[in-house]
Amino acid sequence: MQPKGIQAILAEVEKPSRYLGTEVNRVIKDPSACAVRMALAFPDLYEIGTSHFGIQILYHLLNQEKEIAAERVFAPAKDMEAALRRTGTPLCSLESQTPLRQFDIVGFSLLYELNYTNVLNMLDLADIPLYSDRRGDGDPLIIAGGPCVSNPEPMAPFFDAMVFGDGEEVLPRMVATWLEWKKQESASRADLLARWARLEGVYIPAFFEATYNADGFQILTPIRAEYSRVTRAVVADLDRTFFPERPVVAFGNPIHDRLRLEISRGCSRGCRFCQAGMIYRPVRERAMGTLLDLCDRSLAATGYEDLSLLSLSTGDYTCLSPLIAALMQRCQSDRVAVSLPSIRAGTLTPELMAQIKKVRKTGFTIAPEAGSQRLRDVINKNIRFEDVEATVTDAFALGWQVIKLYFMLGLPTETDEDVEAITQMVTALKKVKGPARRRGQLNVSVTTFIPKAHTPFQWAAQLSMTEAFSKIESIKSSLRMSGVQVKWQHPAMSQLEGVMARGDRRLALVIERAWRSGCTFDGWTEHFNFNVWQQAFDECAISIDFFTTRVRALEEPLPWAHMDARIDADFLKAQWAAAQAGLTTDDCRTGACHQCGACDFQTIAPRRFAQSADDSAPVSILKKDIPILLYRRMQLLYSKHGNARFFGHLEVAKLFARALRRAHIDVLYSQGYHPMPRISFDDPLPLGMESCGERMWIRVAPQVSCEELVDCLCRQMPEGIQVSDCRVIPANTPKSPIMADRYHIVWDLSDEDAVLLAQFYQQDAHPYTRNRKGSSQSIDLKQSVQLIERIDAHMLRMVILRNTSFAIRPADVLRGVLQADEEKLARTRIIKLAPEF
Repeated sequence: MQPKGIQAILAEVEKPSRYLGTEVNRVIKDPSACAVRMALAFPDLYEIGTSHFGIQILYHLLNQEKEIAAERVFAPAKDMEAALRRTGTPLCSLESQTPLRQFDIVGFSLLYELNYTNVLNMLDLADIPLYSDRRGDGDPLIIAGGPCVSNPEPMAPFFDAMVFGDGEEVLPRMVATWLEWKKQESASRADLLARWARLEGVYIPAFFEATYNADGFQILTPIRAEYSRVTRAVVADLDRTFFPERPVVAFGNPIHDRLRLEISRGCSRGCRFCQAGMIYRPVRERAMGTLLDLCDRSLAATGYEDLSLLSLSTGDYTCLSPLIAALMQRCQSDRVAVSLPSIRAGTLTPELMAQIKKVRKTGFTIAPEAGSQRLRDVINKNIRFEDVEATVTDAFALGWQVIKLYFMLGLPTETDEDVEAITQMVTALKKVKGPARRRGQLNVSVTTFIPKAHTPFQWAAQLSMTEAFSKIESIKSSLRMSGVQVKWQHPAMSQLEGVMARGDRRLALVIERAWRSGCTFDGWTEHFNFNVWQQAFDECAISIDFFTTRVRALEEPLPWAHMDARIDADFLKAQWAAAQAGLTTDDCRTGACHQCGACDFQTIAPRRFAQSADDSAPVSILKKDIPILLYRRMQLLYSKHGNARFFGHLEVAKLFARALRRAHIDVLYSQGYHPMPRISFDDPLPLGMESCGERMWIRVAPQVSCEELVDCLCRQMPEGIQVSDCRVIPANTPKSPIMADRYHIVWDLSDEDAVLLAQFYQQDAHPYTRNRKGSSQSIDLKQSVQLIERIDAHMLRMVILRNTSFAIRPADVLRGVLQADEEKLARTRIIKLAPEF
């Protein structure tokens, strides 16, 4: 796609910045200097995909090699997809706007079963054949990785290869193998696949033949005797593996808009429902010193104001207390907040909570999973109500006002009493009071339990939709009380996820049929249509219940049996039996080894760090506070041109705030619960409009000069935003008013336009009705438009007076005076001229 083509499309869609690819820390390479080009594809929106830590790792890991150019692509939103199809524009990468089919390898991240139709949609938008057996030498190799590869079969026919395990361990080897293969004169795709099959963690679906017995069970037969199982690849030592110190800083509002610091990988708690806790074994911790070093470098490279500790069980990190204390010593003076993901009740002490809230109180989530102790024993969630109550009490006492609680319905052996126990637990926790005897807010999330492959519950039945609806309604009804909000996932979505989680290759046809019937973004409630999916299952003569609502026999062939997750089958069977008996299993970190099979105790073993005396006493590096009165007020002038016109006002404010952090400019912050840099702007510029000069005000430390501020910001801002001027103004000086805004508008003036302009000037009034936020507003354009005239055959000059009661935009004038339609307005370039500075 040519840059001109994307510009025309960007002007038509919502949130165009998600398609720009000009973020801080993105990597741009000369394709001609690279031997292999790979696109990292994420089958969901930019805001979701760019928040995925794995894609950050692989992107920067690959790009550190000179021969490799890795770029990114995300699923286009519905409006962008429509524009691409209407204009015949292929799906392209972000960095170079290269059509996807021109890459050598396209690698998809499969994190969520309800993204499967998006994979097909992206391949279709790229004009790449969907099925691997229909692709030839001129097509890119399509591969995938992620937790969904634990059961790859529903998507297996679409991929040439799939990565099972830690991607940073496998993908570089796959690319190196591709480079060796490419040097061969008579290189064939089959030869490359054979080479890839020799790598640990690589699954080649074409090397297994699927047949079905009389009972409808899939039997996979390897067509190569030496390739009958695929063993999960494991990073043995996190301290020696790659970490993305300069992650791409996403535009807009990504779901995880913060620095993520992976403190450990794996979990040995043994929750029997948890797939991640099984397939990411053993526990591997990063050393505290490594983490502090990574934190310093990553915050400096990104400008993030939030830091999240990433792991499956953060509260179990051996050195958590000294780590939090050391991080807060580093982060408090820079007003960087530290947050933790869902925590295990009883693992976070009041002392740790007090540390975390020093900057601001971040989110707080607890996952009891089940309401009764009996059912928590069944699932091996070894916490008691008293642990949950104590954690909630401490959080409310320290000033947290909202706590999230997660529960599952339909866990094995669940009874009506277990469901009622959820209500009883929430009701009891609602009585806990915080400061001034105020009760906090409890946000309760309820989902349907979905059995997953390679867990002790892989043989369990899933609730039917009818049962799930009934139980959810019961919870909602019983928790209608002040201070409690209940959220739930639609049971039909859980049902579909359950089918894909334990289905076989026959589902590929169902997925294709649902996609061809219009299904995409199935994980989004507003786009999900179960009726279409049900029709696809019916047309393919496949029963949903066959894969979901029945208990599977232990001897039944499983579609994922050829995938060796390094978890012993006998261990899973023993845990399944223990669950039905209500027996618990200790954490192997503190108890005996349970022979799960994850460790060989040679290259792969648990890796934990003992807390040392030095860990408990971090060195204080707090900055000395500068008196507020000494901060100088600066007025700056900046321009927005090119793709920068697609940044919204809030995005621009965030870009400047993070640029100041990266530049280490000492800025005055607001006081209170959520400290923010004291930056202010003129009125927001409409999305899509360029500007030669916008004013902003900021208060900086006395040692910062105008020259330094301009230079630092120019080096840190993305393409298209340039700071051109700066001056010091007295602190209490009011903003100088702007009486009128001046514009240049690229517009081919027709004879009809000339007549309309002449009529406008002859009129005493020119009424115009516009719609704003669902309501109509009548205005007189003659009161606001001071000038609109032709500069030349392709340019208009416009001057609009500022009116305190309403704001007139150039688009309003073009609609009201020249009768411009929306399609033409979307293509019109409007440049706001700089005000007097």
